[in-house]
Amino acid sequence: MKVLVTGFKGQLGYDVVKHLNQRRVACRGVDIDDFDLTQAESVHAYIKAYAPDVVVHCAAYTAVDRAEEDQDTCYAVNVNGTKYIAQACRELDATMVYISTDYVFDGEGDRPYQPDDQKDPKGYYGLTKSLGEDQVTSILSRYFIIRTAWVFGKNGNNFVKTMLRLGSERDVLRVVADQYGSPTYTDDLARLICDMIETDKYGTYHATNEGFCNWYEFAIEIMKAGGLSAKVEPVSSLEYPTKAVRPKNSRLSKDKIEAQGFSRLPTWQDALTRYIEELR
Repeated sequence: MKVLVTGFKGQLGYDVVKHLNQRRVACRGVDIDDFDLTQAESVHAYIKAYAPDVVVHCAAYTAVDRAEEDQDTCYAVNVNGTKYIAQACRELDATMVYISTDYVFDGEGDRPYQPDDQKDPKGYYGLTKSLGEDQVTSILSRYFIIRTAWVFGKNGNNFVKTMLRLGSERDVLRVVADQYGSPTYTDDLARLICDMIETDKYGTYHATNEGFCNWYEFAIEIMKAGGLSAKVEPVSSLEYPTKAVRPKNSRLSKDKIEAQGFSRLPTWQDALTRYIEELR
């Protein structure tokens, strides 16, 4: 098996390549310098030349607020880029893994979303990721769509790193307490992806670390795990208005992972402890 991983400079792509290397699977990590995701010819030529059996597509336009204004670029990357990769996979008879997001849902209610629930994105980023999913499902029969949320990893910026930095600079941190989801350690998610591509259990999955919390509760645990004494105060989302609507409910049901014979990810608290050890 030979695997191509896009978005190698990002959090998840970096860890997927790391795990593939540990398993001695032939792989190559690529990023923006290798080919232009928004140009069909560039995508097709590169993928055809490498001829992978699997493409794990981690690259994406993820600037949620900027996407509301920079819609053309966001669409070109998340929709057209995904279409071009899916087309190249079809030509090579390769499997595609598409990394998606909780933002494809409306973010309302309090029950965990199932993989087959109705999609209803409220922001432009979520819309383009949903349309990217549609490209994959309309072009390919052998694919994994993996929706995740609240990711943190060694390679790149994330909420944990921001809280650790602010917690060392300030005495008090104010963090929203009315948005719920599951933090996801990219090292754990990468391991699951590597397990999945060794099977033919195709379809749409939700994958995050186990357990739910809000950002305020997450920040408190980050202070504890990081040995910081900053006080964390809960605030409403209304006190932190953003261009893009943030989902109040990012809970994703992981029942399908277990039902298909894969191992659920560890708890987010366990993942956070291991991540901070990795950063040290």
